[in-house]
Amino acid sequence: MGGEAYPLRNISHVGQRRMDVDKGAAWKKFFQGTFVWLVLGGILVAAADAVGVIIFLAVQGYLIWKLVSTLQIPPVFGLILNTSGTQREAIWSTRQEEIQQLIYEVTKAIGNPDVAQMIINVEHAVQGNLIQQYGSGNIGTAQHSGSGGIQAS
Repeated sequence: MGGEAYPLRNISHVGQRRMDVDKGAAWKKFFQGTFVWLVLGGILVAAADAVGVIIFLAVQGYLIWKLVSTLQIPPVFGLILNTSGTQREAIWSTRQEEIQQLIYEVTKAIGNPDVAQMIINVEHAVQGNLIQQYGSGNIGTAQHSGSGGIQAS
């Protein structure tokens, strides 16, 4: 697995970012799905009697389960490093304490660069893609090797 290294003299800022689930959007999606299902399920119940009621309750239960599981997603915390004028998210974790410890160690190393190197294991790291789109022309997830064009995936 690859990694990135930043010379301490190039790090100008260390900070933290928090991402939470958009609970308003989750509730909106739930209410929209429930409204559509009430209409379609009502037709199904009228046509299929007892079997229709069982299917109606099963689908409504699924919609409730999806809402509850979305609302229970924990917040994710990110370590932010500003280097050479570029902001980069270096590490994401579900534990704020791990990110705060990393921020402390990085700022301590910046203040005292002659101290020996250390290794910190982030046990609750989060993997995934961060896609930021500004304006139109989204190409999806992009990969770039540092020279040449961008490859969309």
